[in-house]
Amino acid sequence: MATIEIDDDVYEALQLPERERSPAMKRELAVSLYARDILSFGKARTLAEMSKREFQELLGEREIVRHYGERELEEDLDYAG
Repeated sequence: MATIEIDDDVYEALQLPERERSPAMKRELAVSLYARDILSFGKARTLAEMSKREFQELLGEREIVRHYGERELEEDLDYAG
């Protein structure tokens, strides 16, 4: 497991309750990396700790088009097998 260090001042400045900060940051990072085609859908939703449906809905809310390529096909086949 990797750790991302965030300055305490920045972390404390998040206008979210303490228990929501880490999940919110994971979701934001996952959406951003997926939108930039750096992470596949499966890996991004894993990072976001969301179900397939939840992550699809989040992408829809953000108007991020789901890209489906060879990498996603392989993940789906691995998941189905």
